[in-house]
Amino acid sequence: MATWLITGGAGFIGSALIRMLLADSDHRVVNVDKLTYAGNLESLPDAEGHPRYVFERADICDAPRVRACFERHRPDVVIHLAAESHVDRSIDGPAPFVQTNVHGTFVLLEESLRYWRSLENSNLRRFRFVHVSTDEVFGSLGTEGRFTESTPYAPNSPYSASKAASDHLVRAWGHTYGLPAIITNCSNNYGPYQFPEKLIPLAIQHALAGRPIPVYGRGENVRDWLYVDDHARALRLVAERGAPGTRYNIGGDSERRNLDVVRSLCALLEAMHPGRRFATLITHVPDRPGHDLRYAMDASTIEHDLGWSPRESFDSGLEKTVRWYLENQHWVERVQTGAYRGERLGLGVVA
Repeated sequence: MATWLITGGAGFIGSALIRMLLADSDHRVVNVDKLTYAGNLESLPDAEGHPRYVFERADICDAPRVRACFERHRPDVVIHLAAESHVDRSIDGPAPFVQTNVHGTFVLLEESLRYWRSLENSNLRRFRFVHVSTDEVFGSLGTEGRFTESTPYAPNSPYSASKAASDHLVRAWGHTYGLPAIITNCSNNYGPYQFPEKLIPLAIQHALAGRPIPVYGRGENVRDWLYVDDHARALRLVAERGAPGTRYNIGGDSERRNLDVVRSLCALLEAMHPGRRFATLITHVPDRPGHDLRYAMDASTIEHDLGWSPRESFDSGLEKTVRWYLENQHWVERVQTGAYRGERLGLGVVA
């Protein structure tokens, strides 16, 4: 048994990882989450009262609170997932992204380093800091090629710039201070419990409500889609077997144009709701400013080193996702507050 401290554990990816650890491991899990609009304990229905689970409501920018969490729980592994993550929101208001993603990561690194230096012997050697980042730090690809772990950084949005900065901090703390840190960069996640501001759950909700399903620009932008449970499994492998100082790209090997994603989603909904024509709701809207054309991940390093590969194809993962949202509309209603009800973001008008 080891103790895993997971920041952002009430969010989309963090909650998937915690559900997996509680179901399939003996690890003790400490969930550190500020509970912003996209973080909700509703995503952890079986965690409350679990003997191996503890929740700490804390902001990673609050150094005394973070230090208290380390001292109280004595983690063996830190998985850093807490982040502001929605590109559109970063365009409208970048300040929270700099605060949480850059300063918050700095605070967590400082407290992790202080704590790690206090450890002895085997505890010192087995400690790991896993920083979870995005493929967006690499910028935009043309029609050919994939991002590798050595691709130069070229972030184009306030969100990706803040994540690139946090990646550089983690690398520097590992290189300069010896902190046993690992960086992962993942492609677009999708699956159950994703807050309905991202493309797939937003499209599902608009379709079910009979509202126009927005597709930015011509819908030609390409993303590599990764089912969230496959990502959680990869993060567990990285934490348990990954080498400090290593970087791992995690991708789903499932490139799709945004327009094709929405068309596939509508076809699934039409098969599940005979007689309804969801595809007629697809509506092209003005593109996002600075919208990257294409992302694609080369995940051969993690496949070769750790034996990981995605288990879900895009088709199988999308069907599971659509069915989950259809069966869990109560979750969607409970997590959506008056602060966000599916409106268009990311036109840069607020900033």
